[in-house]
Amino acid sequence: MSTLAFRAATAADVPAIVALVTSAYRGDASRVGWTTEADFLDGNRIDEAVLRHDLERPRSRVVLAERDGALLACAHVAEEDGHGYFGMFSVVPGLQNGGIGKTVLAECERIARDEWTLPAMHMTVIDIREELIAFYERRGYRRTGVYKPFPHGDARFGMPKRDDLRFEVLEKAL
Repeated sequence: MSTLAFRAATAADVPAIVALVTSAYRGDASRVGWTTEADFLDGNRIDEAVLRHDLERPRSRVVLAERDGALLACAHVAEEDGHGYFGMFSVVPGLQNGGIGKTVLAECERIARDEWTLPAMHMTVIDIREELIAFYERRGYRRTGVYKPFPHGDARFGMPKRDDLRFEVLEKAL
């Protein structure tokens, strides 16, 4: 099996990225993997306009991981308030738990640390996702106890099936 190749996404990649992210988090297709949010969110996981903005802003990169030309994973890394921000992390559901995600996370940390010389990486995770938080903790992230509201009522990010959703900020020194 050939190794993963990384590249920065372009506007031409937007439809494929939206499809990948949706398959990893929403609907029945997402239930194949362990990152599904289908039990507590419906609708969009990413909005094309938000994604296009992320592609265009400075010190922001959507990293694509491909093998033999096939898109297997993606993530967004950016500079926000003097630290790295990691999000939109998606791996094809049937390939999850095979090491691809760990490799993508490490590449995004490398970009923030080595290319942008940022001291830390932050991310937000829905705080009821204990198994996902544990995944990040095993990779050196720590829970900060800082919470941010879920954008209830903003269909660009999904339609909650419950009203107690919120994000917790995780952090890792780079």
